[in-house]
Amino acid sequence: MIAGFNEDSPLICEGIVGDGCGGGRFFLVEDSTLKTFDPNTKEYIILKENIESANRITKDGCILTIKCKDEIIEFDLSTFTQY
Repeated sequence: MIAGFNEDSPLICEGIVGDGCGGGRFFLVEDSTLKTFDPNTKEYIILKENIESANRITKDGCILTIKCKDEIIEFDLSTFTQY
């Protein structure tokens, strides 16, 4: 556990250094908001709001996938956009 995060939570994932965008940062959905946390600077950045009923977040390269009850959101970290 780092910075108070439960890395086993399905709503938190860690960016691996060298795997694309956001290496070394944590990505999480909290209070219907997608955020990133940089453990070096201790700063949060809000990436997207109004995410309803999120169940799981995963990261593959620059793509965050958020599985929600009624939809799957894919968020591109290289452009900071949902597609």
